This record gives sequence, C-alpha cells and structure tokens, in this order.
Amino acid sequence: MAEVDFERRLERLFAETSELPDCNAFAARVERRMDRGWTARRWLIGAAGVAGGIVGASQLMMSNIVEQVETAEESARLLTSGLEELAPRAEWMSLLGGGGATVWIASGLAVVAMLFVLTRVIEEI
Repeated sequence: MAEVDFERRLERLFAETSELPDCNAFAARVERRMDRGWTARRWLIGAAGVAGGIVGASQLMMSNIVEQVETAEESARLLTSGLEELAPRAEWMSLLGGGGATVWIASGLAVVAMLFVLTRVIEEI
C-alpha cells in the first residue's frame, strides 16, 4: 500500500509544476532564435534557387533547345498526318460487340486500377 500512496503523491507533484520566474524571458529568447533561424533559412533557400536557376538556364542555352523544339515540332506534324491517314481505316471499333462503350469501360477500369496502386504507394510512404 505504501508504494501506491507514494506513486499517487509523486504523480500529483509532477502534475502541479510551478512556473519558473524567468519563463517569459526564456520564451521570448527562444522565439527570437527561431525567427532569426527562419530569416537565415529563407536567404539560403533563395540563394540556392537563384543558383539553380542560373545553372538551369546555362544548361538550356548550351543544349541547343531551339533546334530540339523545331525537331519536336516536325515530329509532331508527321505523327499527326500519320494518325489522320489511319483514322479512316480504323474500323476495329465496329468489330467490338459494345462498340465504343467497351473501350470506355476498359479505360475507366484502368484508371481505377491506377488509383488503387497510387493509394497503396501512398500508404507505403
């Protein structure tokens, strides 16, 4: 019984902690340090962003991005013309029993499956 009384008294003593006389000064000092740290972090993150932007811009200029965009535009034109030629010959949709509904149902199920995979990955993280 003595141990139970001692435990209860000990719990009461820890539950009723008194404030220290300099608690307000301590809180103010901690807040000043935290504010100073955030200012330094903001400057460091901003400087890293500027440095990264400069490196990225220089890489884009050195990689001949304009020529690559022109090449991609030509490829897109070729792909579009190929699809336009293929579209009139695409009678495979009429061979399906449900017509276009089958494709839409399959697409919807694929999206649902992808959502299940995404939720599983998020749970694992």
